Parts: sequence; C-alpha cells; structure tokens
Amino acid sequence: MSQNRTLVNLFENSAAQHPENVLMFEKKNNAYQSTTYREAKQIIEKTAAGLLALGVKPGDTVVLFSEGRNDWVFSELAILYCKAINVPLSIKLKELSEIKFRFNHSLARFAIVSQSQLDKVLQIKNDLSNLQKVITLDEVNRSDTDLLSMTTVREVGEDFLKTNRDLFEKTYQSVQEHDPANICYTSGTTANPKGIVLTHRNYTANVEQAQALYEIPEYYTSLLILPWDHSFAHTAGIYTLMANGASMAAVELGKNIIETTKNIGKNIKEIQPYFLLSVPSLSSNFRKNIEKEIRAKGEKVWNLFQRGLKTAYAYHGDGFRNGRWHGNLLFAPLYFLFDKLIFKKVRQGFGGRLRFFVGGGALLDIDYQKFFTAIGIPVYQGYGLTEAAPIISANCPGSQKMGSSGKIVPHLQISIRNDDDEELPTGVSGEIVVKGENVMKEYWNNPEATRETIKDGWLYTGDMGYLDDDGFLVVLGRYKSLLISDDGEKFSPEGIEESMLNHSPYIEQFMLYNNQNSYTTAFIVPNSSAVLNFLKDQNLSKKFADGQQAVIQLFIDEINRYRETPEFKKKFPGKWLPVSFAILGTPFTEENGFINSTLKMVRWKICEFYKDRIDYMYTPDGKDVFNHQNMTIVSRLGE
Repeated sequence: MSQNRTLVNLFENSAAQHPENVLMFEKKNNAYQSTTYREAKQIIEKTAAGLLALGVKPGDTVVLFSEGRNDWVFSELAILYCKAINVPLSIKLKELSEIKFRFNHSLARFAIVSQSQLDKVLQIKNDLSNLQKVITLDEVNRSDTDLLSMTTVREVGEDFLKTNRDLFEKTYQSVQEHDPANICYTSGTTANPKGIVLTHRNYTANVEQAQALYEIPEYYTSLLILPWDHSFAHTAGIYTLMANGASMAAVELGKNIIETTKNIGKNIKEIQPYFLLSVPSLSSNFRKNIEKEIRAKGEKVWNLFQRGLKTAYAYHGDGFRNGRWHGNLLFAPLYFLFDKLIFKKVRQGFGGRLRFFVGGGALLDIDYQKFFTAIGIPVYQGYGLTEAAPIISANCPGSQKMGSSGKIVPHLQISIRNDDDEELPTGVSGEIVVKGENVMKEYWNNPEATRETIKDGWLYTGDMGYLDDDGFLVVLGRYKSLLISDDGEKFSPEGIEESMLNHSPYIEQFMLYNNQNSYTTAFIVPNSSAVLNFLKDQNLSKKFADGQQAVIQLFIDEINRYRETPEFKKKFPGKWLPVSFAILGTPFTEENGFINSTLKMVRWKICEFYKDRIDYMYTPDGKDVFNHQNMTIVSRLGE
C-alpha cells in the first residue's frame, strides 16, 4: 500500500500487482462469470468519470442502495475516486420514513439504486430536497428526467476521460487517508439512527489489523453472504480480499430476499469458498441443514455421525489454542477415520475447500463452536462494532479460546472501565473502551453523540466485557441492554437469551426484562410447530385448559433447567432467570420493527409496544404464568 493509505490506493495497488486475478464473481445467465482486477479498474474509472461529469464534487454524499453485486463495489470505489462519501443503505430498510431520514440527514445529492430498491426511493423522492439525480444500476422503463442508467453514466464517463483524464487523475490522487469514505447508519436499536463517519484510514488500518490475524492468499475466494453495507462484510470481506489480490463472489439474486437466501447453499457449492463470514443465525441454519441431511440417510448413518462428534470433541478438547495442542491425541486415529468416513463428505457440501468461518455479530454458543470444529470447519469468533470499522478482536488459527471473542487486534489499545471511568484489572468486567486508527472520526452532524462516545480519542463501545488471564476478550453484552434489579445490580441478558434459543426446541425467540424490579420477567415467542407436535404426542389440544397448561409448563421446565443443571447454574445466576413470562402470539420481525437489519432485537421498541404486558407481569395475577393472557395466546398458536 502506498504512503497515502486510502481505499482508492488499496485498490490501485492490487490492480497493479494482480491485474489478471479475478476480483468479482457474479451469476449471469445461470453461470458465475468473472471480472478481473484490470477489467474492474476500467469499469470503476468510467463510472467515477461519469459521476464527475454529472457534477459529483469532493465532499458530496452519494447514497448506494443495492443488493451485493459487482456494481456495489464498482459504485462505491467510483464514489471514493471522486473524493466523495458513500452512504450505503441496507436493502432491509422498509419503512419509508427511515429511508427518508438517512437521505436527508446525510444531505445526499446523488443516489445509486438497484431496480428492487427503486420504488422505495421514488415514493419519497419529492421530499428529498437535496437529491438531484438517481442512477439506476438496471435498465428501467421510465421517462423521469432525473433518472439515469448506470450504462449512460459510464458512456458519459468514457467521453469525459478522452478530454479530462488529467482532471480525473488529479481528483482521485487528491484523496487523503483522513477523508471520510462512508457514512454508515446505525441499524435502529436506538430511536434516532446515527451516521458513523469512517475514513479511508479507518478502513485501511482495520484491513491491516485483519491481515495480521489471518493469512489470505491471492488464490482465496469467498462468497459474501452477509449484507455488503454492513461493516463486517465490508472490511473483513470486500477490502481484505481486495488488499490481497483475492476474489469475492455475490449470492445469486432472487426475486426477493427469501429467494436469494435459498440460493446460498448451491452458490457455496459453485464458488467453493476458502472461508465464509458468518453470524450466529447463519451458523445455526448451516448446522440444522447438516443434521437434517444426515438424519435423512437413516439411523445407522446418524448414529455413526454422533459417535464421530463425540470422538472429535475428545480429540479437539476445549478448543483452546495457544501454540500447542490441548486436546487428547490418543483419539487422533479414530478421529481421522471418522473424518474420512463422514466429516469430509459434510465439507463437500460447502464446496470442499472451506477452511474456516469468521464469526461476528453476536457471540456464538460454545456448543456450535465445538460442532464446527469437530467437522473440520472451525468458527473463529470475533468482536467489533461499526464505530471501529469494525474489528476489535478475533480468534484465529493457532490462537483461539472458545467462549471468548479472541485477542485484541494489533495496534489497538483497550481498557476496561467502570461507571466512574476507572480502569479495571484483568478478569473484572466493565465497559470495553478502545483507541486506534480504526476508530471512527465522528457521528455525522451529531457533535453531542460524538462527545458522549469518543473521549480523548477513546471509543466507549457501550459493550460490557473483560480480559481474561490469557489476554482473550470476553464480551458479555450491551450496557444499554443490561438488566437492572431493584438493588441496582446489573446483568447482561444476551448469554441467557442465546443459550435458551440454542437449547430449547420449543422457544423461537426469548427476551429478558428487568428495569429496577424485584424479579426478572421474559417474553417468549413459541416455536409453534414444535409446540403443536408436543401437544399431538401428548394427545392434548391447545383449545382446552389441560393442553394450554401443559404448554406453559413446558416453558417453565425449560427455564427451570437453568436453575437445576450444574452447567447452566454456574454460568447464569438464578436471580436473572424469569419468575414470570408473557407468551407472545406475534414474532419479532424486521417488518414490525422488533428486529433490526443485523437480526438483533430492538429492545426499546418491544418494551414500548408491550408496556401493558410488562406491567401485568408485575401484578399478582400476571406473576402467575398460568394467567388468562398466556392461556389465550396458547389457544391461538399456529393460526
């Protein structure tokens, strides 16, 4: 990378060093087609020149509203070549008011939009006073004078370069590493989204930090499953691959998100990635699909798989890696036999070349980490947040401790602080505070929030955690999500919630609540099909009281396991397990705003919407979980 450490120069250097390497794979005409670094550079130059010709100026903000595809990367780099700022929006945004807020707050003058997102923009276009031009990535049959196709933009750019190449080169060469590259909006866990300003150097610093942990040879390819506007896929995927001359592939687009998601499995087999970026929900789906396929092969194969897992768990041990083996090598011959018979075939389902997952988004349950390590595709859990571009820590080959979020990336300072801003010793939990070149510049047009979050260069993450004796970071959850009892004691609920979802087949969603109360309560969204199958097996009906009571008792038993089982008692104090709970008939979804685009619960919205249910759980009637409200909801399951 040249001395001016920008994303523009990162790409320029890779294109110069690896011109014939494949940068992008995209599905067209039912087959993946490749674009080399040299070809991508030509497209990006035409796109950037076209934007300049249309009036994009240094410092302008340009919204990019599209699914992950070649043109996503080409468009972002073209914006950056203009010394402008990209504002990537999540395609999961459905509320027009939220989209409108981001356009207006970012002062976007231009927008680059895919066909599937265009209607959203057109519905609010007249209310966007700053917006001048909308560029469509796909050809659309409309006569709007302020709509331009990307094809036209590139034709304009090609002409512009013939007479203005000096201006084009002067513009992109003037980009400085401390110039803003992105404004990334928070995804809605608070009432007012904030625009996180990440500079070119924030990104290139984090790419360097990622490269220090993971070796990514130029022959590596990854299918980028996670949304490309998210900082995790953006840095750990797009730019880390690009910096190494490696390749990335987009998931084949369907008619909607559900159809696109269904394409992931076959696309993995087609691309044969060397690593994948994952989040807990994705890992859970992968495991379910693996187990479903093996069960379908019959009881003998299933029992053999279970024996193989037990052998693998013994061989790998607790998964701690610090330069030496901590498992039981006596199991090596048997493990490698099972690997040849079963696990190798499982890996073939992932294309046959997959070496590891990098996990983020939330802490993955240890059982899942053990499972994927057993089958030979370990999940290396990391931790980060967009304000840090985003990687703060990560497990990696040769340095891993399951249950942790890994060691801090190089050239990043960390401090664990208490409520009085005093530094805490090893093993004591407090707020995670970090300082380094990957820390954001500011919140866009929000100096108050910036002052609250960045103090003397230190980023106050709002997350709770501690450093253990081996230097691994253990993340406990969000400070803003903390349960607070009536005596002022605090506890992070995420660990219990994640564990409950991973270990209970009857609970689809689970949220704990305690805001300075004498006991903890919970919301339970049942897994309707599992509960109805339970009733069928018990020869009971949801329409009658005995069936309703049996379902409620089922949830009581699930919670009581955490009070009685030594494994859970050690991890989760009984004080924070729910005394009462409310069964909900409607799941938390992105459509109703209770789940954000990163698949996390929007707690304040849930609590606000269900305020009456919360209040009821703290009455004598509501504390009794066999109350009429829960009985009624059970009677409606599956309807």
